[in-house]
Amino acid sequence: MRALLCILALCLALPVAAQDASPPPDRSATGGAQTLEDIMARQRGEQVAPKSGDAAGAARDLSGQLGTLGGASDPELWRQLRYGSADVTVSSGGEVASVLMQDGGMAWLEFRKGPLATYGGYLLLGTIVLLLVFFVLRGRIKLDYEKTGRTVTRFKKFERAAHWLLAGSFILLGITGLLTLFGRMFVAPYISKEFNATLLMGSKLIHNNVAWAFIVALIVVFCLWVWHNIPNRTDITWFAQAGGIIGSKHPPAKKFNGGQKIIFWSVILLGASISLTGVSLLFPFEFPMFLKTFDMLRSVGITELPFYGPLPTALAPHEEMQYAQAWHAIVAFVLMAIIIAHIYIGSVGMEGAYDAMGSGEVDEAWARQHHSLWLEELEEKAKATPKDATPAE
Repeated sequence: MRALLCILALCLALPVAAQDASPPPDRSATGGAQTLEDIMARQRGEQVAPKSGDAAGAARDLSGQLGTLGGASDPELWRQLRYGSADVTVSSGGEVASVLMQDGGMAWLEFRKGPLATYGGYLLLGTIVLLLVFFVLRGRIKLDYEKTGRTVTRFKKFERAAHWLLAGSFILLGITGLLTLFGRMFVAPYISKEFNATLLMGSKLIHNNVAWAFIVALIVVFCLWVWHNIPNRTDITWFAQAGGIIGSKHPPAKKFNGGQKIIFWSVILLGASISLTGVSLLFPFEFPMFLKTFDMLRSVGITELPFYGPLPTALAPHEEMQYAQAWHAIVAFVLMAIIIAHIYIGSVGMEGAYDAMGSGEVDEAWARQHHSLWLEELEEKAKATPKDATPAE
């Protein structure tokens, strides 16, 4: 019996002895400081051998300062760094380089990944679904008159070129912007991260350069058509009949009807806002504009905004860029939804509408149905011009 007990005790002691005899962890690469294996073991709840060596001793001797290997930590200093109140001096880089920790960055990141992507995506998908439902219920808006075969010039070549430059650049900007926002969610997991990275590099190159074409086209389109898009009394009738959807007659309109004026001013105002924030993003920290905007709002008595809260009284340079990026994306989503509706009307939604920007010539019957006042003006000008007149006259 005594022999059996001795053998049993020896068996139980062997693992403990083996554990005690295990070699110490190799921390030669870190000078005695903790290694990645130490961190992983601590996360698993295992015991980790104490630090040793010159590096550990030097870290324990630190006093009144921060060290990469440990030492005394000053919570007040970290708090000041986090909220931008620390007195930081840098040798170069200016105010931007003095921001070592930017607390507002997490709020911007969460907004970009959450509400911006979610509600922006729903807005675009919802717009497409509504247009499909409208097409099923209403069908294509067809001509009430037989085509005459006679055409009138709706838009000249230069006008069409400006329109297509604006439209084409905006479509490229919209696609590349969506890829930048949604690539990590839908491209990287299902295709590959390498493909997504290449796609984003190309998107960045296109986005940053095509932006200038959009800005130039926006200015040209504004100068060409602003006088035709000033609201007038005929717009009231047009809206009362919902552009001909309500009632059996199409409301009279000049060169641009009430709906087209909404599209025009949406493109001009929202496009200008997108352009300003885009330039601010293309030249980081050079054109801050949001703190000035908040100061202007406070000067007229607006101290907080719905769904946002009180307006900030100070912004770090990085926060200015984050506000610019967030506003840039929000306005772009709204304008994309409007342009999707515009594309629908100008293509499958209305018979003959594409001809206006395709060839520039529309049938006289189409002009009489949708822009009767504009057609009457053209007919009056034609009557007032002698048939045998020459350019010299």
